Order: sequence, then C-alpha cells, then structure tokens
Amino acid sequence: MPISFRAIRVMKIKALKYLLVFIVPVLFILGIRAGGLMTFGAVIFAFGVIPLLELLFKPQPKNVEQAELEIRKNDRLYDAMLYAVLPAVYISVMAYLFALREQSWQPYEIAGLTLSLSMVLGGLGINVAHELGHRNSTFEKTLGKLLLLPSGYMHFFIEHNYGHHKNVSTYEDPASSRRNESLYHFWIRSTVYSYVSAWKIQLKQLERSNTPFWNTKNEMLIFQIAQVVWWGAIAVIFGWKITLIYTAAAIGGFLLLETVNYIEHYGLARKKLSELRYERVQPVHSWNSDHVVGRLMLFELSRHSDHHYQPAKKYQLLEHHAESPQMPTGYPGMMLLSSVPPLWFAVMNKRLPETEEHAHVSAANAA
Repeated sequence: MPISFRAIRVMKIKALKYLLVFIVPVLFILGIRAGGLMTFGAVIFAFGVIPLLELLFKPQPKNVEQAELEIRKNDRLYDAMLYAVLPAVYISVMAYLFALREQSWQPYEIAGLTLSLSMVLGGLGINVAHELGHRNSTFEKTLGKLLLLPSGYMHFFIEHNYGHHKNVSTYEDPASSRRNESLYHFWIRSTVYSYVSAWKIQLKQLERSNTPFWNTKNEMLIFQIAQVVWWGAIAVIFGWKITLIYTAAAIGGFLLLETVNYIEHYGLARKKLSELRYERVQPVHSWNSDHVVGRLMLFELSRHSDHHYQPAKKYQLLEHHAESPQMPTGYPGMMLLSSVPPLWFAVMNKRLPETEEHAHVSAANAA
C-alpha cells in the first residue's frame, strides 16, 4: 500500500527532531553572551541534563517499517541537517576566539567556555565528520575533513575508515578498548597509535599506486599542512596565549571522541579464524544504546552495532539488532561511568561475553 502525502509530511516533521543537536552550540553562544556559570551551559546539558533524561525514558529498540526506511533513504533533509553542523562549528570557534581577545574573563569562565567548545568540537563536529566520512560523494567527504580540522584530528578520516572498520574488536585496532583497560590508558594508546596507524595506511596506499610521498594524493601530508596553517593563523591573529587555550579545547574535543571509542567496543573480541583472518564483523562486536535522547543528540551514533555491521548505512537508517550487547544507559551516562575505572569495570565486566581468550586467562589465574 503506497504511503500518503500526509504521512510523508509527518515523517519530514519527525525528522526535524535531530535539530536538537544544535542545542549545544546555542548554549555555547549563550554562554559567551551571558558569562558566569552559563559558560558551562553546554557541558551541564551534555553530562547533566541528558543523563538524567535517559534515566527517565526507557530505551526504544523498535525499528521503523521498511516503507519508511525507503523514504528516509532519499530524504535530503537528513543530509541538510548534517551540512548545517559545519557553519555551527566554525561560528562557535570564531566566537570563542574573538571573545577571548575582546572581552575580560575570569579564569573559571575561560574554563567553562573551553570545555563547552570541546562539546561542540567533539560531540558535534567530529561526530558528524564520522558520518560524512562514510559517504561516497567527494563533497560530503570534504565537509567531514573540514569538521575534523578545528580539533586537529584529521588523521581520523583515514584511520577510522581504512583501519578501525577493518580491525575493530581485535588487538590490531588501537581504537578498540580491551577488557580491564582503563579509559586513561586507552586515551594514550588510541591517540598515539591511531595517528601512527593512519600514516601506515597512507604510505601503503601510496606504495600500491606508485605515488611519490610529496604529492597531493598524500592526504596525511595535506592534513598536517592544513592543521599547521590553521593553528599558525590563529597564533598570528589572536596571539600565542589564546592559541594555547584553544588547543586545550581541541584536545578536549578529540578526547571526547576517544571516550566514545572506549565505550563502544569495550572488551568485545572477534574470533581469530587463522593467522591473518578474523571472523566477519557482526552486531555483537559493538555495544549498542537505544536510549532515545542520546540517539537524537548524536545522530544515531549510539546504534553503533548496526553501523559497524553495515558501515555504508546513513544515520537515519540504522536499526536495532536483538543480539547486540546493550549499554545500561545512553552515551553521556556511560562516558561519565568510564571516567571512574573501578565503577566501570564493576558494571561492564559482568556484561561481557565469555570469550575463549578470557576463559583461558581466568582458568590460569584460578590455578
């Protein structure tokens, strides 16, 4: 039975719920205007209001009907909302830099603005860069790269798409956290080795195509130049002190990404079938969260099991898989929990499947 025009219009209106993500940059700009404790507005919303809401609302695992999925697939409104994130991020960065230069701030206000900008850069910018990096069009991939620039994390584009998705939930993947690995150890390991991995992937690609290092096809080289130019321009225009403070916001942005990486695959492992081959990535190899507020605020990133199972799927098409391991709450709450390793281990280790490797280690420890 064909869907009526009225039903399609209702679906379009429902799609606008993803505009809620722009609450974060709006709160950030309001913080600049109002000052005081309002400078922490984006942080309080992300890690205070959202976790509380997700305690009140039950997860919604239900998938939409196939007919609606087909309509969503071709609805450009979903793409337009992603594209709108680019100006939101750059306006936020410029507002921050000019505010630090033109206004007088108390140290706690600078801290609030810096942390709130990290929310914009990591929670909004890098998240949407991740989504656009999986698209096929050059335009969308370019938008994704531009969204990574303000966080100084452009290598993520290469490592995530050509490294993480291939090696996820194995020891070969720096962005997959291991059983009993703390968040803080993971931050260091993932940040360093993801960068190294991106260079290795790029050099292999150049070697395969017989392309010289000093070439525009060397994206890692282009990324480094772009980031040096970006930071250099900020230093020249705003001075080294503001550049250092801004760098702290950028670091906060990519550490948000790494915290998300940590909770998404913690302790999950794919079986090794041979010396060179692992089992195919399945929905059981990523933690999933169907908590509705987090889903909306992160463009469905929390339906991560389906994303890794079918990476080419657009965010509005991602579905729940019954066999996926489920987080006890949404992403913001899980990120807060991960910041206290003993509590994280106490909650999450008992939810982990018993792998052959873990069973062997447990038996050895018992003996």
